[in-house]
Amino acid sequence: MSGIIAQNTLDGSGLIKSPEGGGAWNFIKKLTASGDADLSFVNGASDVVLDSTYKTYVFTFNNIHPETDSTDFGFNISIDSGSNYNVTKTTTFFRTQHYESGTSGVVEYLTGNDIAEGTGEQFLHQGSGMGTDNDQCIAGYMYLFDPSSTTFVKHFISTTINVNASDRCREAFLGGYANTTSAVDALRFKMTSGNIDLGDICLYGIST
Repeated sequence: MSGIIAQNTLDGSGLIKSPEGGGAWNFIKKLTASGDADLSFVNGASDVVLDSTYKTYVFTFNNIHPETDSTDFGFNISIDSGSNYNVTKTTTFFRTQHYESGTSGVVEYLTGNDIAEGTGEQFLHQGSGMGTDNDQCIAGYMYLFDPSSTTFVKHFISTTINVNASDRCREAFLGGYANTTSAVDALRFKMTSGNIDLGDICLYGIST
């Protein structure tokens, strides 16, 4: 079955059936930024579900706009309900790029955006800066697989598109894993400097 199952309202309630097949997308929570230092999803807090209810979760990023020019947008992971966001991660990263002027089209692997068993923030786009022009933002999605497992590491994949501070269109592709067998129960999204001016992040659980 494909198409949309009833009771969808914008990003809100109801179920979405992927046209490629697979399970329904069950809306869980929407967080909207307005000059916030971060947007955090913590299992069991404010109606957030991030446990064994679903094997796969998806975060969508809609028109995320920074307050500070040339900053970066990323995330980190917690296994203690958000008391600490410092889970060890290993990731790989590549991107495509094209200037508004039509120059410098490129596809490349970026070692500088990888993490090798590190605990810091993981960028969701190429570092070197998001733009703060009124029409500039980042959008995309990230899948998190089986976060409640106490047997396996926790894999994630992400694709984002943004306009950076130098008027370049950049699409970023990230993959990696949280190297822990503890259950992941919280994620935090933030800028490397300054606040999140505008935008929203939605969390969905995919039925299987």
